[in-house]
Amino acid sequence: MARPWVTIVWNDPVNLMSYVSFVFQKYFGYDEAKADKLMLEVHHDGRSAVSHGTREEMERDVQAMHEYGLWATMEKAT
Repeated sequence: MARPWVTIVWNDPVNLMSYVSFVFQKYFGYDEAKADKLMLEVHHDGRSAVSHGTREEMERDVQAMHEYGLWATMEKAT
């Protein structure tokens, strides 16, 4: 079985923390607490794994993050 993939959102100097949290709530359907936790990981650690799934699903999520103006990549889960 193929290892699952993750979507990584990276910190950037452009987007406000509140906007990043909003995107996570709007696109992924996360509640405010989970969205804020992931946003703080991005802010403090420089990156956060925001979704997990198949390669195709992560390609879709990365594209969606780009459409929201966030810097995102995907990689195989470790």
